[in-house]
Amino acid sequence: MDASQYKCPNCSAELVFNPETQELNCEYCRSSFAMERIRQIYAEMETEVPAPETDDFESHTNLYHCSSCGADIMADDLTTATFCYYCHSPVILSGRLTGEYKPSKVIGFKVTRENALSSFRQWCSSKPFIPSDFKSEQQLEKMTGLYVPFWIADCDVSADYQATGKIKRSWTSGSYRYTETKEYAISRNAEIFTDGIPADGESKIEDLLMESIEPFDYNELKDFSMSYFTGFFADKYDVDKAGVFPRIRERANQACQNVIHNSVHGYSSVVVHRESYNINRTKWQYIMLPVWFMTYNYGGKVYEFALNGQTGKLAGTPPLDKKKLGLFSALFGLVIAVIVFMGGQFFI
Repeated sequence: MDASQYKCPNCSAELVFNPETQELNCEYCRSSFAMERIRQIYAEMETEVPAPETDDFESHTNLYHCSSCGADIMADDLTTATFCYYCHSPVILSGRLTGEYKPSKVIGFKVTRENALSSFRQWCSSKPFIPSDFKSEQQLEKMTGLYVPFWIADCDVSADYQATGKIKRSWTSGSYRYTETKEYAISRNAEIFTDGIPADGESKIEDLLMESIEPFDYNELKDFSMSYFTGFFADKYDVDKAGVFPRIRERANQACQNVIHNSVHGYSSVVVHRESYNINRTKWQYIMLPVWFMTYNYGGKVYEFALNGQTGKLAGTPPLDKKKLGLFSALFGLVIAVIVFMGGQFFI
């Protein structure tokens, strides 16, 4: 058998046969699979529904390229000119997109531009030391309705947890103090299914920023249509599912670890002997999620602001105007000095 015929069920890299373990190993994500398990997975894949046709997507989607920062921007074929929402430079039409970039699902915008701007202004009002032009009309014009590419992963995870739990009980009898310690073997072997773990496929947007505006309500996912692009822009993913898998694995393992740990309770202390989580298979969806997005260049650093276009949840790191902070500190120090001086005069 030629092992290179098989792809990793998690990240799609080629599997290599390991003579020592008699298993197929993925050198990219370090997953391991028994031969029979891989045959079973591939047999299931043959019965899956084929992907939809992509002719409409290819013929009605333009790709724009920013020569300043290298960003690739998607828009419908009615768009004739646009700008880069990362560096705000003009972009040029560079061609069509192939069908591999067509998402399967999409969540449409529910938050209007007016509501997004209102939320942003309210967010700024609680931050007195931001630069004045950070909330200027010229800056607010740069807020863009953007469909961000996301990989959504459903993972089948095997959990193996072995530990020793101790329960201590103390009591007093007469003049003696007694302590009883009982030890229990704790074993958890489980198959856990994690559903809908997201990871954005755009390297130019901070991963933590996208995670901060989660969650999205997947109940509102719709079959993708080019009509959703009307009036908005979209990113072309530049991080494929193999690239985002380490983030997916970390989040899936953390979720499974929480499930296992929450099932272990009632002990005075727990000593873990073995704990492992292995992803056996990952099912992927490539989808577009709505985000109101804005960048601000200040002091040579780009600050990003994002608002969930479905729920309105917002996140971002505001720039700090050091001149404003310095002036406030000087005035505050002057006020304290005057108070101290007047207090001294009062007691003379």
